[in-house]
Amino acid sequence: MTETVPFGYQDIDPAEKQGRVGGIFSNVAAKYDIMNDVMSGGMHRLWKDRFVRRVKPRSGEDILDMAGGTGDIAFRMVKSGANVTVADINQDMLDVGIERAVDQGEDRLVWSCQDAEKLKFPDRSFDAYTIVFGIRNVTYIDKALAEAHRVLRYGGRFFCMEFASTEWPVFGEVYDAYSHHLMPRLGQMIAGDADSYRYLAESIRRFPKPPVFEQMIRDAGFVSTKVEQILGGAVNIHSGWKA
Repeated sequence: MTETVPFGYQDIDPAEKQGRVGGIFSNVAAKYDIMNDVMSGGMHRLWKDRFVRRVKPRSGEDILDMAGGTGDIAFRMVKSGANVTVADINQDMLDVGIERAVDQGEDRLVWSCQDAEKLKFPDRSFDAYTIVFGIRNVTYIDKALAEAHRVLRYGGRFFCMEFASTEWPVFGEVYDAYSHHLMPRLGQMIAGDADSYRYLAESIRRFPKPPVFEQMIRDAGFVSTKVEQILGGAVNIHSGWKA
């Protein structure tokens, strides 16, 4: 059988996924931050604040924010005095982040176009690796996790925040209806792109359940893994350490 990987509800050739996902984020880059506010009712800001509190960035340490795109997480972490590198495979997303940094007078961030599955950084380059709402879009999650482990120093920490299907019964039904029907309509109204937001909703359903993903993190070599659920598991903060 020919190998396939998930792309929303479709199964496609692995060689196609990176380009198709790249096209989606190029399409939505300019409106990405506005859509995050609209789709979450502003709650994504609270989730990201909570995430950064868990990371506990410290002055002088080196942090890689993978799939950092427009810089939402990096802008929060750099306030600690940490040396933050924002990496993303999509230059259009990075360009939006760079423009935001210029507007805010923030010149401490490093911006780098990188493939999460094939990072160009040397082994043991960072004290922490973060990835927020990005790992479900890579072609091979296990390769991205292996690269995260490789570029971390011993004692380094891994933090990932990602969506999943909620375990709250009533809320789960509302959440499914919202994400499958209303989210694409909002995408069309605000960003002029329903298909990209339909994919983003579908990709959540295809992402491994939290216990399965936690095992993948352990399989990549991380220890002391944990999962912190938000909204009954609709959003999860995963963490682990490189021993």
